[in-house]
Amino acid sequence: FILVFSGCEKFLVHDDPTNVYDEIWWKTETNATNALNSVYSGVPDGTSGRQFIFLSALSDELVARQSIRGDYESYVKGLQSSSWSVAATVWNDDYRDIRRACRFLENVDKCFFANQELKTRYKYEARALRAYYHMELLLFFGGVPIVTSSLTPAESYLFRNTEEEVYGFILSELIECAANLPDKYIPSADYGRISSAACWALVSRMALFYHKYDIARDASKKIIDMKVYSLYKSLNVNASYADLFLYTGKINDERIFYKVNGASDAWTTMAPQGQGGKTVISPTAAVVNNYETKQGKTIWELGNDSAAIYKANPNYNGNRDPRMAASVLLPGQTYISSVLKPFDSSIQNNLDLIGLQNSTSTGFWMNKYLDPKDKTASHTLDFMIIRYAEVLLNYAESLVELDDITNPDIAIYLNDIRRRAGMPDIDLLKYNSQAALREFIRRERQSELAFEGVRYFDIRRWEIANDVMNGQVYGAVNPSTSQPVNVEVRSFSPDRDFWWPVPQIEILANPNMTQNPGYN
Repeated sequence: FILVFSGCEKFLVHDDPTNVYDEIWWKTETNATNALNSVYSGVPDGTSGRQFIFLSALSDELVARQSIRGDYESYVKGLQSSSWSVAATVWNDDYRDIRRACRFLENVDKCFFANQELKTRYKYEARALRAYYHMELLLFFGGVPIVTSSLTPAESYLFRNTEEEVYGFILSELIECAANLPDKYIPSADYGRISSAACWALVSRMALFYHKYDIARDASKKIIDMKVYSLYKSLNVNASYADLFLYTGKINDERIFYKVNGASDAWTTMAPQGQGGKTVISPTAAVVNNYETKQGKTIWELGNDSAAIYKANPNYNGNRDPRMAASVLLPGQTYISSVLKPFDSSIQNNLDLIGLQNSTSTGFWMNKYLDPKDKTASHTLDFMIIRYAEVLLNYAESLVELDDITNPDIAIYLNDIRRRAGMPDIDLLKYNSQAALREFIRRERQSELAFEGVRYFDIRRWEIANDVMNGQVYGAVNPSTSQPVNVEVRSFSPDRDFWWPVPQIEILANPNMTQNPGYN
């Protein structure tokens, strides 16, 4: 992996931002700031670059088309190989950014800073970002080489560290950085920088993945106790959840770790083609059917007849969780200036017809992060990688998994999330056991965090990927047949597909590199 980016000595003594020698580059605070910004460049976007939202297309939430944006379709069909382009891109990007962080830490002391506290903070930012990039690699590939210095070609033939070693390295780095970074930044001054809260949020997410529920609980509680983050509330309270993902709610106290302009390509990723957009990713029936009614009932609890009605008309009588309408555009819905009719082939030049290139592949469209302003202008919407609602859900789940089910915090924070969305409080008489609360929280996570990339990690750590990622994927119900659209057939092998393949080029370049099971 290092050979790809350090194949010659000349590269090793050049700095990436300006392509000049170290002796010229590392002089001023501005030089250091620009170098640190190059480390930030690897933080994933939502709908461009690394496309964090597209991780939901590796789960049961989305279907992705157009391989030019990444061959996600191969993975869900079990056809990915050791040359799978998505894995290679993430591997290369993460190690490039790890190298940039190492180069920064090795050279920043050469720069003159009038404010030494700022230099110290910059170092912790670089270390926290380096830990984040290692964390991405860990959660996708398992054990990977830990890199804490820029390497010469002679040092490039590294072995993979174990999962436990990588986990321990990331944990210790994030905890130390959290103790030395501000809880929160003033947006206008340090827009998008990694904070103490972001470090704890990453710890929480990683610890949950590895079932370290005590660590996830404590990390989440650290953020809650900071009392500087809160669930976003719009001036129009009923629109709070929807506005959070639009320009209306762009600046908010809920976002903890985010990418500036990270949703700038939303219009050409998910918007209806009939409105001048492109639809590369489309929601599935599985995510739509997950939403409760406004009375807090699942559609399955209502009986087969009622469930069939809600499948055919998901927002029947306007009686569904408002988060569904904020997240999904439905057939027959009016969007901007037209009615979405994915099944009506009688309309001449119906650009929203299901299956057309650049149109929906399921009959649904993603609405979260889709702002009508982007049709003609803007394209500067930020993407939230981790927000406060996830922290509250992580905390509640950790308490449940630790069997602390009588802890009042579970209901307090779950109800905060649901009330913001316009949903009733959790019924503790009904959800009164660990198993029942676990079921509720898992459903609530998907309703709250749909299409934010989180579901892909959840189905793997809950060990349900084998259940939800095998078999037929369904879309919206076609009114002419009263049957859901058959979108694609998926195949998931837990013994192989839990981890991504190490890129074949790394295996060939490094005799010490080993492949994940099932990809040889």
